[in-house]
Amino acid sequence: MAGGSLEGRVAVVAGGTRGAGRGISVALGELGATVYVTGRSTKKHASEMGRSETIEETAQLVNEAGGEGVPVRVDHTSETEVATFASRLREERGRLDVLVNDIWGGDPLAEWGKPFWEHSLADGLRMQELAVKTHLITSWHLAPLMIEGGSGLVVEITDGVGDKYRGSFYYDLAKATVIRLAVGQAHDLREHGVAAVAVTPGFLRSEAMLDHFGVTEDNWRDAGEKDRHFLASETPLFVGRGVAALAADPEVMERTGQTLSSWLLGREYELEDADGSRPDWGAYAREQRITTD
Repeated sequence: MAGGSLEGRVAVVAGGTRGAGRGISVALGELGATVYVTGRSTKKHASEMGRSETIEETAQLVNEAGGEGVPVRVDHTSETEVATFASRLREERGRLDVLVNDIWGGDPLAEWGKPFWEHSLADGLRMQELAVKTHLITSWHLAPLMIEGGSGLVVEITDGVGDKYRGSFYYDLAKATVIRLAVGQAHDLREHGVAAVAVTPGFLRSEAMLDHFGVTEDNWRDAGEKDRHFLASETPLFVGRGVAALAADPEVMERTGQTLSSWLLGREYELEDADGSRPDWGAYAREQRITTD
C-alpha cells in the first residue's frame, strides 16, 4: 500500500453511506484522516434507496480503520442543509482538505434498454438532480474552505474514463456530466492550489451488487457462475485506497483536471484490495474486449 499520512487532515465524503463512498471513507481513515460521512441513510431515517447501510456504520468503520469518523445527516439536494453543514464544519474544524462527491442514488431510476423518449422523464430528471445538482451544491458551499487553506482535493466519483456511451441516456448524461464537473472545478481552483479530479472504480463489488448476485463478501466468487466478469471485480476499499493515496500525494496538483481509474491508481501507488489482491479491471477489460468507457 502507498505511503503517506492524512493525520490532521479533514475530509468530507458526501454520499459515504455505502459502495465507493464507504470504501473511500474507510481508506481515508486508514491514513489517519478525520472523515465527515454525510448522506441521508441513518439509523433513524432511511433514504429512498431503502437499504440497510447507514452513515453511522460507515463512521464506525472509519474509527476502526484508525481515523475519526463523524456521521452527519445531510440531504445534498437541499442547499439549506448543505449550507448548515458547511457552517458546522467551519466552526468545528476551520478547514477542509478533501471533498469527495459520491452522491448518487440513481440506480433505481435507470430504465435500461429504452430510448430516452420512452424512459420516464421524471426519473431521468431526478437522476440528474441526485447525481449532478447535489455535487454542484456541495462543492459551491465547501470549496471556499479549501481555497482559504490554499490546498486541497476535490474528487468526483463517476463511471468510466472516456466518452463512449454508457448504455442508458440519463445514466450516461449523469456520469459524463460529473467528469465535466471535475474538469471545470480544476480550471477554477488551480490558482488556489486546489486539485479536482474524476475517479471511476472498476467492476465494483458493492453491497448492492453482492445482493444482486445473492452472495456475500465471504463467498462472492460463487457469483462467477452467473457472470464470469464478476471474478475480476474489486471491493469499494480498492478505489478508496486510490483516492486516499491521491489525497496524501504532495504532487496531486499534477493530476488536476484528469479522469482517473482505480486500476491506474492501483498500479501507480502499488495498492492492494482488502484481500491482498491487486485487481486491474482495465487490463481485464482489454483482454475480454470490454469497454471501460
